[in-house]
Amino acid sequence: MPDPTAAPSEDSPVDERLPVLRETDLGRAKLLPDVDHDGGWLLTLDDTPQSYVDLGDPTHLEFEYTRRLGHLVDALGGSDGSDGSDGSDGGPVDALHLGGGALTLPRYLAATRPGSRQRVVEVDGPLLDLVEQHLPWRGPGVDITAEVGDAREALTTLARTAPGSLDLVVADVFHGSRTPRHLTSVEFLRLAAAVLRPGGLYAANLADGAPLAFARAQTATLRAVFPQTCLIAEPPVLRGRRYGNILLVGSAGPLPVADLVRRLAGDIFPARLTDGADLAAFAGRTAPVTDATATDSPPPPDGAFSVG
Repeated sequence: MPDPTAAPSEDSPVDERLPVLRETDLGRAKLLPDVDHDGGWLLTLDDTPQSYVDLGDPTHLEFEYTRRLGHLVDALGGSDGSDGSDGSDGGPVDALHLGGGALTLPRYLAATRPGSRQRVVEVDGPLLDLVEQHLPWRGPGVDITAEVGDAREALTTLARTAPGSLDLVVADVFHGSRTPRHLTSVEFLRLAAAVLRPGGLYAANLADGAPLAFARAQTATLRAVFPQTCLIAEPPVLRGRRYGNILLVGSAGPLPVADLVRRLAGDIFPARLTDGADLAAFAGRTAPVTDATATDSPPPPDGAFSVG
Protein backbone atom coordinates (compact mmCIF):
# COMPACT_ATOMS: atom_id res chain seq x y z
CA MET A 1 0.00 0.00 0.00
CA PRO A 2 1.09 3.62 -0.35
CA ASP A 3 3.70 5.15 1.91
CA PRO A 4 1.83 8.06 3.56
CA THR A 5 5.10 9.48 4.91
CA ALA A 6 6.39 10.39 1.45
CA ALA A 7 6.37 14.11 0.73
CA PRO A 8 3.49 14.94 -1.61
CA SER A 9 3.99 16.99 -4.74
CA GLU A 10 1.51 19.46 -6.19
CA ASP A 11 2.35 18.44 -9.75
CA SER A 12 4.51 15.32 -10.01
CA PRO A 13 4.59 13.33 -13.26
CA VAL A 14 3.14 9.89 -12.75
CA ASP A 15 6.35 8.10 -13.77
CA GLU A 16 8.22 9.61 -10.84
CA ARG A 17 5.99 7.57 -8.53
CA LEU A 18 5.66 10.45 -6.08
CA PRO A 19 2.46 11.36 -4.24
CA VAL A 20 0.40 14.15 -5.77
CA LEU A 21 -1.73 16.50 -3.69
CA ARG A 22 -4.35 18.94 -4.92
CA GLU A 23 -7.30 20.89 -3.56
CA THR A 24 -10.53 20.08 -5.41
CA ASP A 25 -14.12 21.25 -5.16
CA LEU A 26 -14.96 18.59 -2.56
CA GLY A 27 -11.77 18.49 -0.52
CA ARG A 28 -8.08 17.63 -0.57
CA ALA A 29 -7.28 14.91 -3.07
CA LYS A 30 -4.16 12.74 -2.91
CA LEU A 31 -2.77 10.32 -5.46
CA LEU A 32 -0.55 7.86 -3.61
CA PRO A 33 1.64 5.32 -5.43
CA ASP A 34 1.42 1.76 -4.19
CA VAL A 35 5.03 1.01 -3.26
CA ASP A 36 4.28 -2.73 -3.38
CA HIS A 37 2.74 -2.75 -6.84
CA ASP A 38 4.19 -1.07 -9.93
CA GLY A 39 1.50 0.93 -11.67
CA GLY A 40 -0.82 0.95 -8.67
CA TRP A 41 -2.27 4.26 -7.45
CA LEU A 42 -4.64 5.06 -4.60
CA LEU A 43 -6.89 8.12 -4.81
CA THR A 44 -8.10 9.59 -1.52
CA LEU A 45 -10.29 12.59 -0.78
CA ASP A 46 -9.82 14.10 2.67
CA ASP A 47 -7.98 10.86 3.54
CA THR A 48 -10.98 8.69 2.60
CA PRO A 49 -10.07 6.11 -0.07
CA GLN A 50 -11.99 6.74 -3.29
CA SER A 51 -10.39 4.60 -5.98
CA TYR A 52 -7.48 2.30 -6.77
CA VAL A 53 -6.13 2.14 -10.32
CA ASP A 54 -3.50 -0.13 -11.82
CA LEU A 55 -2.18 1.64 -14.91
CA GLY A 56 -0.48 -1.53 -16.12
CA ASP A 57 -3.51 -3.78 -15.66
CA PRO A 58 -7.00 -2.25 -15.74
CA THR A 59 -8.50 -5.63 -14.82
CA HIS A 60 -6.80 -5.47 -11.41
CA LEU A 61 -9.54 -4.50 -8.94
CA GLU A 62 -8.07 -3.84 -5.51
CA PHE A 63 -11.08 -2.76 -3.43
CA GLU A 64 -13.58 -5.42 -2.39
CA TYR A 65 -16.61 -3.51 -3.62
CA THR A 66 -15.05 -2.84 -7.04
CA ARG A 67 -14.35 -6.56 -7.38
CA ARG A 68 -18.06 -7.20 -6.79
CA LEU A 69 -18.98 -4.60 -9.39
CA GLY A 70 -16.54 -6.37 -11.70
CA HIS A 71 -18.33 -9.66 -11.13
CA LEU A 72 -21.61 -7.94 -11.90
CA VAL A 73 -20.48 -6.50 -15.22
CA ASP A 74 -18.86 -9.83 -16.13
CA ALA A 75 -22.19 -11.54 -15.58
CA LEU A 76 -24.19 -8.96 -17.53
CA GLY A 77 -25.35 -10.60 -20.75
CA GLY A 78 -22.72 -13.33 -20.51
CA SER A 79 -22.93 -17.10 -20.24
CA ASP A 80 -23.71 -18.86 -16.99
CA GLY A 81 -20.30 -20.53 -16.94
CA SER A 82 -21.71 -23.99 -17.68
CA ASP A 83 -19.71 -24.12 -20.92
CA GLY A 84 -16.45 -23.84 -19.03
CA SER A 85 -15.96 -20.15 -19.81
CA ASP A 86 -15.74 -17.43 -17.19
CA GLY A 87 -19.10 -16.08 -18.34
CA SER A 88 -17.69 -12.72 -19.38
CA ASP A 89 -18.36 -13.13 -23.10
CA GLY A 90 -21.44 -10.97 -23.40
CA GLY A 91 -19.87 -8.42 -25.72
CA PRO A 92 -19.79 -4.62 -25.47
CA VAL A 93 -22.27 -2.70 -23.35
CA ASP A 94 -23.55 0.86 -23.12
CA ALA A 95 -22.90 2.12 -19.59
CA LEU A 96 -23.39 5.23 -17.50
CA HIS A 97 -21.21 5.75 -14.43
CA LEU A 98 -22.53 8.27 -11.92
CA GLY A 99 -19.49 9.26 -9.90
CA GLY A 100 -16.07 9.03 -11.49
CA GLY A 101 -13.29 8.87 -8.94
CA ALA A 102 -10.29 7.52 -10.83
CA LEU A 103 -12.52 5.65 -13.34
CA THR A 104 -11.58 2.20 -12.05
CA LEU A 105 -14.70 0.40 -13.27
CA PRO A 106 -14.86 2.14 -16.68
CA ARG A 107 -11.25 1.10 -17.30
CA TYR A 108 -12.11 -2.47 -16.31
CA LEU A 109 -15.15 -2.55 -18.56
CA ALA A 110 -13.18 -1.15 -21.50
CA ALA A 111 -10.61 -3.92 -21.06
CA THR A 112 -13.01 -6.82 -20.52
CA ARG A 113 -15.79 -5.72 -22.87
CA PRO A 114 -13.99 -4.14 -25.85
CA GLY A 115 -16.18 -1.81 -27.84
CA SER A 116 -18.25 -0.73 -24.85
CA ARG A 117 -19.50 2.85 -24.96
CA GLN A 118 -19.24 4.51 -21.58
CA ARG A 119 -20.13 7.89 -20.12
CA VAL A 120 -18.86 9.09 -16.75
CA VAL A 121 -20.44 11.97 -14.82
CA GLU A 122 -18.34 13.42 -11.99
CA VAL A 123 -19.38 16.52 -10.02
CA ASP A 124 -15.84 17.47 -8.95
CA GLY A 125 -14.19 19.05 -11.99
CA PRO A 126 -10.72 19.61 -10.48
CA LEU A 127 -10.69 15.98 -9.32
CA LEU A 128 -11.50 14.78 -12.83
CA ASP A 129 -8.74 17.02 -14.20
CA LEU A 130 -6.28 15.57 -11.68
CA VAL A 131 -7.11 12.02 -12.67
CA GLU A 132 -6.95 12.77 -16.40
CA GLN A 133 -3.56 14.44 -16.01
CA HIS A 134 -1.86 11.82 -13.86
CA LEU A 135 -3.83 8.61 -14.49
CA PRO A 136 -4.90 8.98 -18.14
CA TRP A 137 -7.51 6.54 -19.39
CA ARG A 138 -7.63 7.35 -23.09
CA GLY A 139 -6.20 4.85 -25.55
CA PRO A 140 -6.89 2.84 -28.69
CA GLY A 141 -10.31 1.24 -28.60
CA VAL A 142 -11.28 2.95 -25.32
CA ASP A 143 -14.62 4.75 -25.65
CA ILE A 144 -14.97 6.57 -22.32
CA THR A 145 -16.42 10.08 -22.21
CA ALA A 146 -16.01 11.88 -18.88
CA GLU A 147 -17.80 15.11 -18.04
CA VAL A 148 -18.36 17.40 -15.08
CA GLY A 149 -21.92 17.51 -13.80
CA ASP A 150 -24.46 16.47 -11.21
CA ALA A 151 -25.44 12.81 -11.41
CA ARG A 152 -29.16 13.36 -11.07
CA GLU A 153 -29.26 16.20 -13.56
CA ALA A 154 -27.42 14.07 -16.11
CA LEU A 155 -29.78 11.16 -15.51
CA THR A 156 -32.83 13.41 -15.80
CA THR A 157 -31.67 14.68 -19.18
CA LEU A 158 -30.90 11.19 -20.43
CA ALA A 159 -34.28 9.85 -19.30
CA ARG A 160 -35.93 12.57 -21.38
CA THR A 161 -33.71 12.39 -24.47
CA ALA A 162 -32.61 8.73 -24.66
CA PRO A 163 -34.88 6.43 -22.64
CA GLY A 164 -34.13 2.72 -22.81
CA SER A 165 -30.64 3.29 -24.21
CA LEU A 166 -28.33 1.71 -21.62
CA ASP A 167 -27.34 -1.75 -20.45
CA LEU A 168 -25.81 -0.61 -17.17
CA VAL A 169 -26.10 2.30 -14.76
CA VAL A 170 -23.67 2.40 -11.82
CA ALA A 171 -24.20 4.90 -9.01
CA ASP A 172 -21.03 5.25 -6.94
CA VAL A 173 -21.32 8.81 -5.69
CA PHE A 174 -19.77 9.97 -2.45
CA HIS A 175 -19.31 13.56 -1.40
CA GLY A 176 -16.42 12.81 0.90
CA SER A 177 -17.61 9.65 2.64
CA ARG A 178 -21.39 10.14 2.26
CA THR A 179 -23.91 9.52 -0.51
CA PRO A 180 -25.90 12.72 -1.16
CA ARG A 181 -29.61 12.57 -0.43
CA HIS A 182 -30.87 13.50 -3.89
CA LEU A 183 -29.41 10.22 -5.19
CA THR A 184 -31.24 7.98 -2.70
CA SER A 185 -34.94 8.39 -3.52
CA VAL A 186 -37.65 6.57 -5.46
CA GLU A 187 -37.75 9.50 -7.86
CA PHE A 188 -34.04 9.10 -8.60
CA LEU A 189 -34.32 5.35 -9.13
CA ARG A 190 -37.25 5.82 -11.51
CA LEU A 191 -34.97 7.93 -13.67
CA ALA A 192 -32.38 5.14 -13.65
CA ALA A 193 -35.02 2.57 -14.57
CA ALA A 194 -36.20 4.77 -17.45
CA VAL A 195 -32.80 4.85 -19.18
CA LEU A 196 -32.23 1.08 -19.02
CA ARG A 197 -32.98 -1.37 -21.79
CA PRO A 198 -35.02 -4.47 -20.94
CA GLY A 199 -32.72 -6.65 -18.86
CA GLY A 200 -30.37 -3.76 -18.10
CA LEU A 201 -28.87 -3.49 -14.63
CA TYR A 202 -28.77 -0.70 -12.07
CA ALA A 203 -26.11 -0.98 -9.35
CA ALA A 204 -25.48 1.33 -6.39
CA ASN A 205 -22.50 1.25 -4.08
CA LEU A 206 -23.47 2.41 -0.59
CA ALA A 207 -21.88 2.29 2.84
CA ASP A 208 -23.52 1.74 6.21
CA GLY A 209 -23.08 0.25 9.65
CA ALA A 210 -25.20 -0.79 12.61
CA PRO A 211 -28.16 -0.49 12.89
CA LEU A 212 -28.21 -0.50 9.05
CA ALA A 213 -31.19 1.87 8.88
CA PHE A 214 -29.86 3.52 5.72
CA ALA A 215 -29.21 0.19 3.98
CA ARG A 216 -32.69 -1.09 4.86
CA ALA A 217 -34.31 2.09 3.57
CA GLN A 218 -32.32 1.93 0.35
CA THR A 219 -33.29 -1.70 -0.08
CA ALA A 220 -36.96 -0.81 0.33
CA THR A 221 -36.52 2.00 -2.18
CA LEU A 222 -34.87 -0.30 -4.73
CA ARG A 223 -37.63 -2.90 -4.32
CA ALA A 224 -40.27 -0.21 -4.89
CA VAL A 225 -38.87 0.54 -8.35
CA PHE A 226 -37.25 -2.61 -9.75
CA PRO A 227 -39.09 -5.97 -10.02
CA GLN A 228 -35.86 -7.95 -9.55
CA THR A 229 -33.40 -6.98 -6.82
CA CYS A 230 -30.50 -8.29 -4.79
CA LEU A 231 -27.98 -7.08 -2.22
CA ILE A 232 -24.31 -8.03 -2.02
CA ALA A 233 -22.19 -7.53 1.10
CA GLU A 234 -19.88 -9.30 3.48
CA PRO A 235 -21.73 -11.12 6.30
CA PRO A 236 -20.14 -9.02 9.11
CA VAL A 237 -21.47 -5.87 7.45
CA LEU A 238 -24.98 -7.31 7.09
CA ARG A 239 -24.92 -8.39 10.73
CA GLY A 240 -24.02 -4.86 11.77
CA ARG A 241 -20.68 -5.90 13.21
CA ARG A 242 -18.73 -3.38 11.16
CA TYR A 243 -19.19 -0.47 8.79
CA GLY A 244 -18.69 -1.33 5.13
CA ASN A 245 -19.82 -1.28 1.53
CA ILE A 246 -23.16 -2.64 0.38
CA LEU A 247 -23.97 -3.19 -3.29
CA LEU A 248 -27.62 -2.98 -4.35
CA VAL A 249 -28.66 -4.28 -7.78
CA GLY A 250 -31.96 -3.87 -9.59
CA SER A 251 -33.42 -4.80 -12.97
CA ALA A 252 -36.72 -5.13 -14.78
CA GLY A 253 -35.58 -8.52 -16.02
CA PRO A 254 -34.01 -11.60 -14.42
CA LEU A 255 -30.79 -11.08 -12.50
CA PRO A 256 -27.80 -13.41 -13.10
CA VAL A 257 -28.06 -14.63 -9.52
CA ALA A 258 -26.54 -18.11 -9.94
CA ASP A 259 -23.58 -16.71 -11.87
CA LEU A 260 -23.04 -13.96 -9.30
CA VAL A 261 -23.21 -16.38 -6.36
CA ARG A 262 -20.56 -18.55 -8.02
CA ARG A 263 -18.27 -15.61 -8.68
CA LEU A 264 -18.70 -14.14 -5.20
CA ALA A 265 -17.99 -17.47 -3.53
CA GLY A 266 -14.74 -17.84 -5.45
CA ASP A 267 -13.46 -14.34 -4.73
CA ILE A 268 -10.57 -13.76 -2.36
CA PHE A 269 -12.99 -11.50 -0.45
CA PRO A 270 -16.15 -13.66 -0.34
CA ALA A 271 -19.47 -11.89 -0.05
CA ARG A 272 -23.09 -12.97 0.33
CA LEU A 273 -25.87 -12.34 -2.16
CA THR A 274 -29.29 -11.77 -0.61
CA ASP A 275 -32.48 -11.72 -2.68
CA GLY A 276 -36.12 -12.79 -2.69
CA ALA A 277 -37.77 -13.38 0.66
CA ASP A 278 -34.51 -12.86 2.54
CA LEU A 279 -34.09 -9.41 1.02
CA ALA A 280 -37.72 -8.55 1.80
CA ALA A 281 -37.09 -9.59 5.40
CA PHE A 282 -33.97 -7.40 5.53
CA ALA A 283 -35.98 -4.37 4.40
CA GLY A 284 -38.78 -5.26 6.80
CA ARG A 285 -41.42 -2.59 7.18
CA THR A 286 -39.07 0.23 6.25
CA ALA A 287 -40.75 2.68 3.92
CA PRO A 288 -39.17 3.59 0.57
CA VAL A 289 -37.31 6.90 0.54
CA THR A 290 -38.78 9.82 -1.39
CA ASP A 291 -37.32 13.21 -2.23
CA ALA A 292 -39.28 14.61 0.70
CA THR A 293 -37.82 12.14 3.22
CA ALA A 294 -34.32 11.58 1.81
CA THR A 295 -31.20 12.13 3.90
CA ASP A 296 -27.49 11.78 3.20
CA SER A 297 -26.00 8.42 4.10
CA PRO A 298 -24.65 8.28 7.66
CA PRO A 299 -21.05 9.33 8.28
CA PRO A 300 -18.60 6.50 8.86
CA PRO A 301 -17.22 5.93 12.35
CA ASP A 302 -13.85 7.52 13.04
CA GLY A 303 -11.07 5.63 11.34
CA ALA A 304 -13.35 3.44 9.23
CA PHE A 305 -11.68 4.22 5.92
CA SER A 306 -8.95 6.69 6.78
CA VAL A 307 -5.41 6.40 5.50
CA GLY A 308 -2.40 8.41 6.49
